Amino acid sequence: MNNKFFTYKGYPLVRSGKQMYYGYMCDPYVIYIQILETKKYENEDFISKARIVLMNTNENAPKKNAVFDCGIYEALDTAKVWLDKALMN
Repeated sequence: MNNKFFTYKGYPLVRSGKQMYYGYMCDPYVIYIQILETKKYENEDFISKARIVLMNTNENAPKKNAVFDCGIYEALDTAKVWLDKALMN
């Protein structure tokens, strides 16, 4: 696989429209980030509110999602902590 992804603190971060995924899809857990709100500053859109969800990548596993609404920087830092803790178990 020669595709290069943007990474944040060691995990790939992929965006498509108002959705982002953080982590490796082959791992047991990944973080889903939904962009809820953007604000314009000097002709650029910036993410001002996001929802993060810890998702189990196993479709047959019981769903135990953690959900949190916050700004994008807090979302990314929280996502890193959640993902590290989930993958350690």
